[in-house]
Amino acid sequence: MSEDNNADKFIKETSILEEYNINWTQKLGAGISGPVRVCVKKSSQERLALKILIDRPKARNEDAPVKLCDFGFAKIDQGDLMTPQFTPYYVAPQVLEAQRRHQKEKSGIIPTSPTPYTYNKSCDLWSLGVIIYVMLCGYPPFYSKHHSRTIPKDMRKKIMTGSFDFPEDEWSQISEMAKDIVRKLLKVKPEERLTIEGVLAHPWLNCTEALDNVLPSAQMMMDKAVVAGIQQAHAEQLANMRIQDLNVSLKPLNSVNNPILRKRKLLGPKPSDGFFIHDPENGGEDSNVALEKLRDVIAQCILPQAGENEDEKLNEVMHEAWRFNRDCKLLRDGLQGLSWDGRAFSDKVDRLKLAEIVKQAIEEKTNLQESH
Repeated sequence: MSEDNNADKFIKETSILEEYNINWTQKLGAGISGPVRVCVKKSSQERLALKILIDRPKARNEDAPVKLCDFGFAKIDQGDLMTPQFTPYYVAPQVLEAQRRHQKEKSGIIPTSPTPYTYNKSCDLWSLGVIIYVMLCGYPPFYSKHHSRTIPKDMRKKIMTGSFDFPEDEWSQISEMAKDIVRKLLKVKPEERLTIEGVLAHPWLNCTEALDNVLPSAQMMMDKAVVAGIQQAHAEQLANMRIQDLNVSLKPLNSVNNPILRKRKLLGPKPSDGFFIHDPENGGEDSNVALEKLRDVIAQCILPQAGENEDEKLNEVMHEAWRFNRDCKLLRDGLQGLSWDGRAFSDKVDRLKLAEIVKQAIEEKTNLQESH
């Protein structure tokens, strides 16, 4: 809708419960204005996030157009930005450094500093550089083939050193001026990075002649598997950050004097004949490893590492995922249609279709974990 539409066109008079099933027991986040919960659209079974605003005068303004926004972890910069909260692909080196120091202080590796490490708004200019890069080619400049709840080491290293490139396939038709503004925004040292005034004065924004090129970004962003992988990485990182730190200390299992655990240890299954058998004592850990292996498959489908035998590597990560997830019927059925023999694919694989199958398996296993 255009900006001059009346606010009442946005107002629904029917209950949201008529169109959506809401999971009132699962909370994705707890913002200042209200919680975020999981909901499922009845007509399509699409899973969505529902932001619930508490009904109070602050949330109502009848004279203004309806606008929804979420500033998340944003705050007013008074020269004391220090909270290491971020979205993985867009995080600046200085925010990662703040996180590193915060974690070391928390674990006692280094003493707590009386003057905390701070960063400034130049981090937003780094993020702008990432956004421009993505808008031009369709994928981020810094990524990892490994998905995890914490930002992977290889991706962290690339960000901290500013290591990225312009792959020829997507960037050959993109102007040097566009590449120049990206390079100047993705400078590791804040003092070398473009300011917002420098961005506005850059020739790329002030050029009167636009190249008549078709950018690859639109086609890339329409790829459901690519978008799903990025969304998943974002969701996991944000969910991990929104959970408050809990100082919980668990005893090692081998030192726990518990009769039930002792019995399980004696009667528990043992690996045999090269097959992987789940140990009930390590069920939670096995589940997390199983999900990690599936995410590795999606990463290999979407962003294979340059210079490696892609088919061989895909067989390798799929075999690892299969070892930990052969009990998943949805995955078994999906792989049958892709000529999977338990160790390798016998035919050429539709990688996007495989990524979609694995994504559905991840969602199913995650839902099962949450229900238990």
